[in-house]
Amino acid sequence: MKFHHIGVACKDINQTIDFVQSVFEISTTSSIVFDSNQNVDLCLLIDKFGMNIELVCGKKVEKFIKNKQYFYHTCWEVDDLVKSINHFCKKGAIIISEPKPAILFNNKKVAFLFTEIGIVELLEKKASL
Repeated sequence: MKFHHIGVACKDINQTIDFVQSVFEISTTSSIVFDSNQNVDLCLLIDKFGMNIELVCGKKVEKFIKNKQYFYHTCWEVDDLVKSINHFCKKGAIIISEPKPAILFNNKKVAFLFTEIGIVELLEKKASL
């Protein structure tokens, strides 16, 4: 398991992109994409050290924004998504989103779990065949 990115909830994705680019040394900014599987707009920004920041905008995160809780999730890249989900669930995690292709990550499968440290996204390293 390897850390992949932090997810940040935002109300206005363009405004947040501008803010992040103005305060961090961003080297790469993806296009804004709509992920119909998650029903959100997404953008990935990468700083000069390789830190990934995923901006998430849409109904799914409105409750977080209303509560001024912009930090949304951490994402971990895993070799085997099903095995990793089972491992987390044995430790008390609850699945909040079954595995689905992630548009922003070339349709690699992701799953979201609620854990002792908040929401964790698991991203499978290899795209499904």
